[in-house]
Amino acid sequence: MEAESAAYAAGYRAVCGIDEAGRGPLAGPVVAAAVILPADYRAEGLTDSKQITKRQREKLFAVLTQDPRVRKSVASASVEEIDRLNILRATHLAMRRAAEGLPKPGADFCLIDGLPVRDFPLPQRAIVGGDALCLSIAAASVLAKVTRDRIMTELHEQYPDYGWNKNAGYGTAQHLQALQIHGITPHHRRSFAPVAQTMLPLGI
Repeated sequence: MEAESAAYAAGYRAVCGIDEAGRGPLAGPVVAAAVILPADYRAEGLTDSKQITKRQREKLFAVLTQDPRVRKSVASASVEEIDRLNILRATHLAMRRAAEGLPKPGADFCLIDGLPVRDFPLPQRAIVGGDALCLSIAAASVLAKVTRDRIMTELHEQYPDYGWNKNAGYGTAQHLQALQIHGITPHHRRSFAPVAQTMLPLGI
């Protein structure tokens, strides 16, 4: 927890990690999580959620959410917000919502995976690849990823043709083929090229 330790050494008292899941898919919300870990926190296998199996993510999700010492918040930006704002601004909106949703008194400093977030309400440090380098960001990545996967699995029950329980809304061959056959749903991102092309009239 070097990044967290550096922030605490600089005088901050509540340092949270922030990460998101779902910037690239063609369907579903983008989800962000903010996590404040105890200074001495350890969890076996906690790292970037993309580097571990679904079973490991689910196990870590349970560990993180059931530990009362872990302060956390999960938020999202909807498909409508993604289409209206663009995916980057919608992602930043979800991150701000996650940070602001932390149990009071909340965080006073944030470690954010990726690049700096504009108009963020708290002091921040952006860390490219932070989900593999920073424990609190790794924790946030697990919460965001598992939460979003569960949302997409629930949506799959309503729209089973698109395989969202397996592809989480990403543009797999199955998903793209289903778009051509069945068209778009209310949960598709109309501003994303593969979806927008599906809406074009034939012959265009």
